[in-house]
Amino acid sequence: METTLLPSQTATQLRHIFENQRKNTLNVSLSTADERIAKLKKMQAYTMAHLADIEQAMFNDFCKPKVEVLMGEVFGANSEIKHTIKHLKQWMKPQRVPTPLNLIGTSAFIKHEAKGNVLIISPWNYPFSLAIKPLISAIAAGNVAIVKPSEMTPHTSAFLKKMLSDLFTENEVAVVEGDASTATELLKLPFNHIFFTGAPAIGKIVMRAAADHLASVTLELGGKSPSIIDETADIPKIARMTAWGKCLNNGQTCIAPDYMFVHASKKDEFLSEYQKAVAQFYQTDGQAVEQSDSYARIVNARHFNRLKGYLDDAVAQGANVAMGGKTNADQNFIEPTVLTGVNDQMKVMQEEVFGPLLPVLTYQHPDEVINYVNSKEKPLALYINSRSQKNIDYFLNRTTAGDTVINDVLLHFGHSELPFGGVNNSGIGKSNGFFGFQEFSNQRGVMKRQFGDMKFIYPPYTPKVKKIVDFFVKYF
Repeated sequence: METTLLPSQTATQLRHIFENQRKNTLNVSLSTADERIAKLKKMQAYTMAHLADIEQAMFNDFCKPKVEVLMGEVFGANSEIKHTIKHLKQWMKPQRVPTPLNLIGTSAFIKHEAKGNVLIISPWNYPFSLAIKPLISAIAAGNVAIVKPSEMTPHTSAFLKKMLSDLFTENEVAVVEGDASTATELLKLPFNHIFFTGAPAIGKIVMRAAADHLASVTLELGGKSPSIIDETADIPKIARMTAWGKCLNNGQTCIAPDYMFVHASKKDEFLSEYQKAVAQFYQTDGQAVEQSDSYARIVNARHFNRLKGYLDDAVAQGANVAMGGKTNADQNFIEPTVLTGVNDQMKVMQEEVFGPLLPVLTYQHPDEVINYVNSKEKPLALYINSRSQKNIDYFLNRTTAGDTVINDVLLHFGHSELPFGGVNNSGIGKSNGFFGFQEFSNQRGVMKRQFGDMKFIYPPYTPKVKKIVDFFVKYF
């Protein structure tokens, strides 16, 4: 296995990989559905044969529990492969479109063709799934790809490099390891499409770089995803769901509930039930959360210090630690923590949390929630918890988000028939299933003249031609 690229080597080596892939784009784009399916099946077989290696890599990176690796990483990738294999032949067929009456004599269809050279920059929080899932779509659409995994999860990145170098030649799929300088060099290359998952601030850098080459982008970003609990919600059930969704991967999930808006009449019950859920999940036999083998760690010291800073800042400005608050820098450990009495001057309410800190606000009237949510950047996800359809519709119709889940949490990411992605600050473009295939494809419109022509509107523009055009403008 190759070592990580050194900064001095990066530009030359990356250009070499890129150019070799560019020479291979036509060949790969002409591959049949069966050939692409065969590649996906090889990826799936390799994954299943190396589950122990994947689990160990992510445990080494941030103590990720095996069940969370299987559930949050492998299951999603496997489901995406199965769904793509099942539908790819249909997706690749020309999509016939109706002929407008004014274009009678023609037929037309949409051809999904590969965009060409694509770059996938994947994050550290789900380092296997969020590298493999977009690659599945890229391969299904007939592209060549360079994958740049995160340097913050080096063991998983090393596994990805070995896996994909075992399965593909470098002129079709290549994994490039390295730090931010490597990503910077990659962004200088004239890719046809860039798929980036990460923070909005870095997404802006990616988009600026893409603009130099007029490359299309898919940006799966994040932001502060709110969760609303109204006065009719099943509080014990929603508290369990919220605790799972917030503490999964130690809160390092882009669609985790970032803050709660709880109806004032349900605040005390929610706090009590949330604490019960955390104890049930991570404090079996009375042990401390820190002793649980079901609870991951913050990925590194930098992110631990960031989150500890949010917590300290909130407390210094008057927030109450309603639950948790314990930290251990030696282990990058932060226990599930609930903060009440928060306000917008606190960093925890200004920045995406991306950890197990849960700010809780209360409201009396739904418009308080709507006004607050709509005053912020559009979130990647918005959760509505209610047994009142009237209330659900009220919140749903008066807010905007990349996706919304009602009476559950996180599960939409694994729904292959739904588009996944953000809106504006939380992302551009969509993934999952056909939407991912479409994202890596150029939708090429093709029209064919079957009979006749348009000679009746050709020059010279006589009064007769003018009369015909007037008729078309008025009636078509």
